[in-house]
Amino acid sequence: MNYMNFEEVHKKIKSRLQINSLAKGVFFFATLIGIIVLTILIYRVFSQSLGWIDWQFLTGKLSTRAEKAGIMGALLGTLWLMAVVAPVTMFLGVGTAIYLEEYAKKGPVRSFVQTNINNLAGVPSIVFGLLGLTIFVRGISLGSVVLSGGLTMALLVLPIVVVASQEAIRAVPQFLREASYGMGATKWQTTSKILLPASLPGILTGVILALSRAIGETAPLVVIGIPALLLPFPDGLLSKFTVLPMQIYYWTIDSALVAEYANLAAAAIIILLAALFLMNSIAIIIRNKFQKRY
Repeated sequence: MNYMNFEEVHKKIKSRLQINSLAKGVFFFATLIGIIVLTILIYRVFSQSLGWIDWQFLTGKLSTRAEKAGIMGALLGTLWLMAVVAPVTMFLGVGTAIYLEEYAKKGPVRSFVQTNINNLAGVPSIVFGLLGLTIFVRGISLGSVVLSGGLTMALLVLPIVVVASQEAIRAVPQFLREASYGMGATKWQTTSKILLPASLPGILTGVILALSRAIGETAPLVVIGIPALLLPFPDGLLSKFTVLPMQIYYWTIDSALVAEYANLAAAAIIILLAALFLMNSIAIIIRNKFQKRY
């Protein structure tokens, strides 16, 4: 009897090991395909952009002649857009997370708000574009300017910051709160002096992910009427603007007529990736600095 049980256990273990090996092979193959596709894509972009990235390309305006076209307007528009998205997202996102975790009472209202925030993270970006068009462009009559675009993109990435900030606040050990209250600190003093500094690395991680998504989104900007072709440089929050993803989209579409536009699109992609990596690197440095401190 014991021998039969041993045989059955041995067969189950062998079956599980075989399933484990099969799953490992499938996952490795899937990862390998992703790496190969990514490598081909990066090689294609870099090879097409060679010889097109120069000072004229970085500082010039748009032109019908590919060799004289530049991206300064789109680059400035992207920076202006991030200047609106970053503070609005951090203020509203972190504030919402603090309220839900530390001040809101548990109940149906809090559960309703929490459920909707989680659901908003999965809403298609074009829906936020329709919301921005209705509220900011037409409702408040801002028009297709930097401020309306920035507020629309802030709404798009706000759920990411809220959820990440909530997780970071929950990860703070409970004994830190109890020690603060034991020393006579108020609720706000504990939140501002203990919880926020201790959870800042996790909050910044959420902000990095949010800004990374915002800098590459195109659909909401198309809906609110941001032009793909714009000659003047934006100089304020109420200026007309375009962004690098819109410029890449325009050049990609027109490459069917003018082959050199594909090279311009590849060069603009390299600049967009460089701006994204630079922004993320700065945020990561700040995050690591606070992580070592707390």
